[in-house]
Amino acid sequence: MANVISAEVIAARIFEIRGKKVMLDKDLAKLYGVETRRLNEQVRRNINRFPDDFMFQLVKEEALSLRSQLTTSSSRSQIATLKQGQNIKYLPYVFTQEGVAMLSSVLNSDRAVQVNIQIMRAFVKLRYILSVNKQFEMKLRELEGRLKIHDKDIEDIFEAIRQLMGLPDENRKITGFKAK
Repeated sequence: MANVISAEVIAARIFEIRGKKVMLDKDLAKLYGVETRRLNEQVRRNINRFPDDFMFQLVKEEALSLRSQLTTSSSRSQIATLKQGQNIKYLPYVFTQEGVAMLSSVLNSDRAVQVNIQIMRAFVKLRYILSVNKQFEMKLRELEGRLKIHDKDIEDIFEAIRQLMGLPDENRKITGFKAK
């Protein structure tokens, strides 16, 4: 079971909201093999285990924004609207990595433990990928800086060659008087 859910599948369900990497309650419920209302029921029964940095409920604007990001609509989404343009029926909860870890303890099933392990691995993999990208970005900026320095050095070399050959400097302005 643990190997059936790939890190890529899980990573595709991790979103950034309020500057935090989170997963939707409906996605977690699906992975854990329970109904969303059952998952949220267990969370409410153990609410002291889920502080705001572990779990929070989306506001309407966040839910609508997230809805527009989602491309799959194979089943009726918890963040779907009742009718086009009307209010959202349920505002979803989202869980940070720490909240996901806490979920496995309140759901208390073998499947929850196995899925939780896979989700933790996906979060770690995502963090690693982001770290590698930041390192790559820093190296790229460093190279850009070096290229700018090298460009200036090459311009200076061409200027020196022009002077040695007696060619006029393209950028040099001639000053003084001109004889008729």
